Amino acid sequence: MTGAWPALPYEEWKDTYATLHRWMQVVGKVALKQAPPVNHSWGAALHLTPRGLSTYLLPHGARSFAMEFDFVEHRLIVHPSDDAPRTLPLTSWSVADFYRAVMALLRDLGLPVRIWSMPVEIQDDVIRFEEDTVHHTYNPEHANRFWTILTRIAPVFNERRATFIGKASPVHVFWGGLDLAVTRFSGRPAPSREGPAFMRDAYSQEVISHGFWPGSGWVLEPAFYAYAVPEPAGLKEAKIQPAAASYHTDFGEFILPYEAVRTSPDPEATIRAFIDSTYDQAATLARWDRASLERTRMAV
Repeated sequence: MTGAWPALPYEEWKDTYATLHRWMQVVGKVALKQAPPVNHSWGAALHLTPRGLSTYLLPHGARSFAMEFDFVEHRLIVHPSDDAPRTLPLTSWSVADFYRAVMALLRDLGLPVRIWSMPVEIQDDVIRFEEDTVHHTYNPEHANRFWTILTRIAPVFNERRATFIGKASPVHVFWGGLDLAVTRFSGRPAPSREGPAFMRDAYSQEVISHGFWPGSGWVLEPAFYAYAVPEPAGLKEAKIQPAAASYHTDFGEFILPYEAVRTSPDPEATIRAFIDSTYDQAATLARWDRASLERTRMAV
């Protein structure tokens, strides 16, 4: 591990990123199939653990299980409720091999799950899991850096979430876009929108979201983001902090490069400034009822 805020250059880790993203979609789709349909797909998201990223408890008849990516010992762990954990190594095998191994392990444990094997929210190289021999890179150091970065960011996200007493999501990882995210809700319905059902559900209410991408087809570098749906008039021109952040018109979001945060004198304070300034501008311009949604002081 290379420092409290390790570097993660996209060009160096993009092959591991592409493979790991698809592996996490295999596990995420198992969670989606088995988890109760909690609003906005929260039940199918992944959450941080002291070792990596895990599903929530997944029911399977009278039994239950969870699946965890361990980025310390580099293994996938399946935790059945009534049996010893079983593991698969995380190594440079193809998405197709990983998919077959995961499905076989679940069957061996008496926990068979059938999923739709098409990756989602991926712009290029969209290949069914069972056919994907293109993506087969796993660099343990890069995977550990990715997880380490999430463990540094999540406490700041949770700290800012704690100032909000309205409806708010957990701080969790959506495996579709592979982003760490937290969302606040105004309590008012949003205009209906087109798109798949999960997107309509995600944006059925007014939201202000913050998150972190480790790299994607949208922003080809690790970066923080902030956006509001629906976007209030004037948000594009709003002044925000820090100076390294800017509004990207191509996808309607504020973006703050991770490298600017990592190399700043106080990375946590830099993230707070980004979250607070973007939330303040969006909530004010959208006329959220901030007096009833925000905590004025922390209880002792």
